[in-house]
Amino acid sequence: MIEIIAGAKGKGKTKVLIAKVNEDIKFTNGTIVYLDKNTKHMYELNNKIRMINVQDYNLSDTNMFLGFISGIVSQDHDLDRVYLDSFLTIGHITISNFESAIIKLQEISANFKVNFVLSVSMSKEELPESIQSLVTVSL
Repeated sequence: MIEIIAGAKGKGKTKVLIAKVNEDIKFTNGTIVYLDKNTKHMYELNNKIRMINVQDYNLSDTNMFLGFISGIVSQDHDLDRVYLDSFLTIGHITISNFESAIIKLQEISANFKVNFVLSVSMSKEELPESIQSLVTVSL
């Protein structure tokens, strides 16, 4: 399953995402990974959540990013959820490859029973129509 928290830059998506991940860690039997573009929010996360600063891995395009996600999923069979803050930035996602990236994440989610929660710096209306149903929070 994929959930999207959508809204313009500066609307509070990260606060919503952090609150959600900190609440979800209380109820999961698996592990949770939080990906971000820096370590700015590291101390706001529960210490049971694994934080990854994506910029440490020199990913330069969407395919590398999706391969990176697949690698994270493959190394942890107890992985329950992956939170992706600043999805467009960390994934090198543009409007032209947005739908294909979401389709690939949906395949990974279905095949490995991992849920993804993304923050996207676009309003719900700016997202492709086929993606809008995945928006759970619109700011």
